[in-house]
Amino acid sequence: MKPQLSIFLLFLLLIFGGRTSLYAQEYAVKTNALADATATLNLGVEVGVAPKWTVDLSGSYNAWSKNESVKWKHLLIQPEARYWFCDRFSRHFVGAHLLGGAFNVGRVRNNLSILGTDFSVLNDMRYQGYAFGGGVAYGFAFMLSKGINLELEAGFGYAYLDYDIFKCSGCQRKVGDGSHHYVGPTKAAVNLVFVF
Repeated sequence: MKPQLSIFLLFLLLIFGGRTSLYAQEYAVKTNALADATATLNLGVEVGVAPKWTVDLSGSYNAWSKNESVKWKHLLIQPEARYWFCDRFSRHFVGAHLLGGAFNVGRVRNNLSILGTDFSVLNDMRYQGYAFGGGVAYGFAFMLSKGINLELEAGFGYAYLDYDIFKCSGCQRKVGDGSHHYVGPTKAAVNLVFVF
């Protein structure tokens, strides 16, 4: 079993293992429409742990290539502790999240630069490696109907990236390696949430 899957299953066991009954607004399952728009498989599970506290675990996986030259593959896990200012799963919240994952990205045409990170290096090279970090977030949940919410969230933080560099997206000819300290957006979500 892959280490990422083992960690995910252990986390779910810790959250759900001690629960013996369900209560109103105790659990939520969600999908991020922003990830859905890029054909990225994603799922989030959130559990109430105190009157104004929840724990969220979201993950996403993209194994597809746009074409032979463009790569945008990744696996990302983001656990988050949330404090709700009103009731759980309702209105304003703040959160602190961790992130960990693997990526294989290259030949993505752009001229983007954020706080010292130049993403235009992805124009000509492929980067394959791992990322770990964390951040803080703010969000707001709108109640659409009983049991269905729309949740908006944005997060900012830090990630450490360790990677190998390849000349082209399809080849295995390594031309270097490196690491990078990223500071910037670490979370963006427009979640459709099903609350139980």
